[in-house]
Amino acid sequence: MKKIALTGIKPTGIPHIGNFLGSIQPALKLSESCEARYFVADYHALNSTKDPLAIREMSLQIAAAWLACGLDPDKGSLFTSRAECLKPFELLTILLAYTPKGLMNRAHAYKAMLQSNAEAGKDPDDGVNMGLFTYPVLMAADILLFDTDYVPVGNDQFQHVEMAVDIAQSFNYIHQCEAFRLPEPLAHETSKTVLGLDGRKMSKSYGNIIPIFAPEKQLRKLVMKIVTNSQGVEEPKDPDTCSVFSLYKCFATDDQIAMLRERYLAGGMGWGHAKQELFEVMNAQLSPYRERFEQLIADPGYINSVLQMGSDKARELASAKIKSLRSILGID
Repeated sequence: MKKIALTGIKPTGIPHIGNFLGSIQPALKLSESCEARYFVADYHALNSTKDPLAIREMSLQIAAAWLACGLDPDKGSLFTSRAECLKPFELLTILLAYTPKGLMNRAHAYKAMLQSNAEAGKDPDDGVNMGLFTYPVLMAADILLFDTDYVPVGNDQFQHVEMAVDIAQSFNYIHQCEAFRLPEPLAHETSKTVLGLDGRKMSKSYGNIIPIFAPEKQLRKLVMKIVTNSQGVEEPKDPDTCSVFSLYKCFATDDQIAMLRERYLAGGMGWGHAKQELFEVMNAQLSPYRERFEQLIADPGYINSVLQMGSDKARELASAKIKSLRSILGID
């Protein structure tokens, strides 16, 4: 029996290189050996935007992004959160009863909000809604609903999968059963934490991203903005502490990586040359995806037909899981 892999992206902006390397590529690779399921986490976006038009448009664009990057609808299901007839939200209600508040207190996003408020002299919970506070439980519901074995994620998302395991173990222990599989987070070694333009983790919240489908001129402009140190052209440079080289490794071949490493260590290469090398390998790999995305976004009917096909499968699986859980809980 094949293992099950699940991943999804919130429709809060066109996916960036961090999403591409940390989630999309590993998820699509898993479809070769696993039963793969992909979803557009539209309800998840409510914590960051309340604009219905934006959510609707971005959901379509996220679906197009997955398809442009190589998702084969015949090998993996693509669906939206809303497609499962509210089953994730029924499971969310169930899981909340098995989730200690202390576990949510340790969630990275919540702790970051508390710290930000403290630094600004605000009330600790200023701007914190219950959607944000319980967000890890919603993610757990998405993961556990489909008996997921593997969740391809970036390094910063490991905690959410670990919390899903904690909640699943609590339920299984209390009811002395194996109702939930225990999922495992997966990240590619070279892309666990993808660095952005300013050297921090690439994130929409930091505004330091490189969109996957940026036009060629914009892509080069963004690459040239990557922050580097003040070393001169003739000085040797350390590739292992360089944001440019860190990204380069994610797109280049082993031979290309070895050659650029030599140039770093030997000196005689300026940062502009290093960034140009990065732009060229990135553009070579991303150009076909960019072209395919533009074709797909011009054909929303096709995208919606793919989502409908995946939604039919997801609905059947989700309904069966909830029926099983209701029986365990005595509310069937």
